Amino acid sequence: MADDDEIVTWWGLVIEGYVATQDKLMGEIAERFGLSPAQFDILLRLVRTPGYQLPMTRLAKEAALSSGGFTKVADRLVAAGLIVRRPNRDDRRVTYACLSEHGRGVAEKARRVCADILRQRVLEPLGPDASKALAAAMRTLRTVNGE
Repeated sequence: MADDDEIVTWWGLVIEGYVATQDKLMGEIAERFGLSPAQFDILLRLVRTPGYQLPMTRLAKEAALSSGGFTKVADRLVAAGLIVRRPNRDDRRVTYACLSEHGRGVAEKARRVCADILRQRVLEPLGPDASKALAAAMRTLRTVNGE
């Protein structure tokens, strides 16, 4: 059984490893594409969704942004020509965030760069088995601690 110091140290290492890796990843995405972490997250969610669109309220929730925070990010993505807002024809209360053609191209390139960086910074150092185990462990933590 782990003592108090040991378990707190383990968790600290998880956080430090995540932060260091995420900082490198997001720094590279920002440098190559001019995207903030929130902008990249939204584009990534949209490019992985059939039809490349999601209701804005759902996208804000999935991206863990307040409605005001999401609106600011969406406004910047619209201004950059990466997404467009489309009203739902059947429900005027719903507006979709949709990837533009330009946004889809940027999102697909950024996704490939992200995967390449993760191969270099996660998969190579850990190997495939430890990488899968890490993902499984984090999925478990998300499930038991999520809302």
